[in-house]
Amino acid sequence: MSILTILKRALLFAALCLPGIVHAAPAAKNILLFGDSLSAGYGIDTNDSWPSLLQRELERGRYPFRIVNASISGETTLGGRQRLARLLEQHRPAIVIVALGANDGLRGFSSADIESNLNDMLAQISRTRAQVLLVGMKLPPNYGETYITQFQAIFPRLAAKHRVRLLPFLLEGVSAEQFQADYLHPAAATQPQIMRNVLGSLKPLLR
Repeated sequence: MSILTILKRALLFAALCLPGIVHAAPAAKNILLFGDSLSAGYGIDTNDSWPSLLQRELERGRYPFRIVNASISGETTLGGRQRLARLLEQHRPAIVIVALGANDGLRGFSSADIESNLNDMLAQISRTRAQVLLVGMKLPPNYGETYITQFQAIFPRLAAKHRVRLLPFLLEGVSAEQFQADYLHPAAATQPQIMRNVLGSLKPLLR
């Protein structure tokens, strides 16, 4: 081996070992998912749930984000309002997906109370400067036109007030026959569609 070759290898080794020359990949930023059973993977394998599919899609697209799924089956906007501060402090998310309200609506809770709880949550998030995706929901027709209209108007009104992105309906494109036996929770086969719904609205926040 020539002296020149030895010197070249020595210089290469030194360059690789010098502080600041080799840079680690940037740490993933957190996306806090704050939802109910529709986001918690109720009744299906967690690996098949839309949040898990979304995480894999983010990894395929080399987006430096990690989903922290804080969704709880049965969660209401009041419960979310009470839990949120601790989770914001713990995870310091860059983005928060707020996907609550379905259980409130199905239980016929006051639309004014639902809006107040969501409004407080969005205000809390705003103070952390995290970006927000607000996810809307719809109710079955048997809840009456007046209540359905009041409920569905909450989400676009709050999105406009707080200037956050809105996904109007989480389950867009999911047909009635694609639900589990309880007719409330989407089956595993529908999860890719839900994931695409969320990803389409989330992408502008990933830039």
